[in-house]
Amino acid sequence: MTTFQTEVPVRFGHCDPAGIVFYPRYFDMINAVVEDWFEDGIGTSFPGLMYHQGLTTPTVHFNVDFSAESRFGDRLTFRLNVKKIGKTSIETYIEASCQGTIRMKVEQVLVFIDIKTRKPTKIPDDLVKRIERYLLESDA
Repeated sequence: MTTFQTEVPVRFGHCDPAGIVFYPRYFDMINAVVEDWFEDGIGTSFPGLMYHQGLTTPTVHFNVDFSAESRFGDRLTFRLNVKKIGKTSIETYIEASCQGTIRMKVEQVLVFIDIKTRKPTKIPDDLVKRIERYLLESDA
């Protein structure tokens, strides 16, 4: 199993007046991490999917736990794995930590949508193979 990892600095614009990350900004960070994973981890960019394959991958579900605050100037380490690969969707598991302390855990479901029909579509086989490298090992 491979884990995609990237670091995100907490910027001034991510924070509320108290200097703590305003929770909706985490969703911007999550989207950026997923976009980076698509491009750097599985070798296909969001624009490439959209313009060359006619696919988009909207999020249809989040389950989020915020366990500690993050502050302006922190450097968050995001780790992404895949919990499940379905026929038309994937479920990711993302953790954000700073200096070993977990700040946030996220389960996210992304669905592959055909741009023309606006309906879920089968994940291309070549993409499934690349996504499988990030699949968490089953407890079974």
